[in-house]
Amino acid sequence: MSDEQVDTSRTVVKTYVPAYQKDEWREHADELDMSQSEFVRTMVQAGRRGFPEQPTPDESKETSTEETTTSDGTDTSDGLEQRVESVLTAGEYYSWDELLAAITDNIEERLDETLADLQEENVVRYSGRNGGYTLVT
Repeated sequence: MSDEQVDTSRTVVKTYVPAYQKDEWREHADELDMSQSEFVRTMVQAGRRGFPEQPTPDESKETSTEETTTSDGTDTSDGLEQRVESVLTAGEYYSWDELLAAITDNIEERLDETLADLQEENVVRYSGRNGGYTLVT
């Protein structure tokens, strides 16, 4: 893609992290004399260098199982191992609950917001009578 085709407009990216993690990021950003946005953007870009490019959907169908397993046969296709390692830092300890919260990125809140959005878009409906959610058909 040439420089003329690159969209340089700004857009919002929203994520959820445990409060302690945000505090650590804010402190680190302050130490580096960076805004929080600049810090997160920089760290994400730096972290991306450590991950191989993702195949397109067509390419991933052709991927052998050897490419999604480690030498000991552990499945790494969901990236959980890397996510755990990225949360844990040398010399720091996290309780099970803290680690679970960091790894799941506050999934309950994300699910609640996603369901609200889908209901607003009339894609999903909640039925108290039936006791749950369903797709609108």
